[in-house]
Amino acid sequence: MSTATPEHIMQVGMGFWASKTLLSAVELGVFSTLADAPADLPTLQKKLALHQRSARDFLDALVALKFLERENGIYSNTPDTDLFLDQAKPTYIGGILEMANARLYGFWGSLTEAVRTGELQNESKGGGENVFEALYADPDRLRGFLRAMSGVSAGAAHAIAGSFPWRDYKTFMDLGSAQGMVPATLARAHPHLTGIGFDLPPVKPVFEEFIAHRGVEDRVRFQGGNFFEDPLPKVDVIVMGHILHDWDLAQKKMLLGKAFDALSKGGAVVVYDAIIDDDRRENAFGLMMSLNMLIETAGGFDYTGEDCQAWMREVGFSKTRVVPLVGPDSMVIGLK
Repeated sequence: MSTATPEHIMQVGMGFWASKTLLSAVELGVFSTLADAPADLPTLQKKLALHQRSARDFLDALVALKFLERENGIYSNTPDTDLFLDQAKPTYIGGILEMANARLYGFWGSLTEAVRTGELQNESKGGGENVFEALYADPDRLRGFLRAMSGVSAGAAHAIAGSFPWRDYKTFMDLGSAQGMVPATLARAHPHLTGIGFDLPPVKPVFEEFIAHRGVEDRVRFQGGNFFEDPLPKVDVIVMGHILHDWDLAQKKMLLGKAFDALSKGGAVVVYDAIIDDDRRENAFGLMMSLNMLIETAGGFDYTGEDCQAWMREVGFSKTRVVPLVGPDSMVIGLK
């Protein structure tokens, strides 16, 4: 007798229901509101401007999905949502979910077209606006994007701070630093380090505000530039987080080559992404992130640890290794 069931098929097939429930909750500020004080249904309905028909089902769906707790009719955050989805806390990672809600959720509706044509499906589709140029030209959109990048980098930043031998190095640079989550985390964890955040010039005020808020402005500075066109400063360690997957193979190798040239002798490059397992069977998030790069970029794709190590050796790195970080992320380290 067959033990097969349709449960997994249905769970994944209708998974967008749960995803959009969470994304709408972030958009509506459910978790930030409840971080101020737990509340009953009528209070939340009023504060969040929810319709009477939908409010109870919406909030109880969040309870069933383990994003809220409810005791005697009073709703409150779970420990996870209170820590990571309250906008007032420095641990807030909701920026990436805000971007998923505002942009990616709609664009992923065109995945079938993307896998048939190999062409991106975002704002740039059909010769539309260049998404990065548009982001960097609008201060409000840029700030939201940079905050999203902090959200997706926070866990990895802490893991890198704890699992790389920083005692052996003095200076570092985060290439494509965004708001500065990685430089701030490394500098706070290791007081002997001085660092540089390298990104396009419009990022500077957002970066400097974030670094000052973290109290490490005396050891972390911003350098504006285009990492394809401009020379990179000489440092001991170069970090590339969620950068390499944005680009095609030739651009990936070029960036790794530029990193090799900029490093001190004995220096290291640390590349982290949602590195796909070498057998390409286990890291579903990494494989779907590669599909996201299909939707978002002209040539970007995610890659295995084996792929990245081969590229590193090709441009001159002598020793390479892969180290798991947190969740789907791993780092690939290359030593000069």
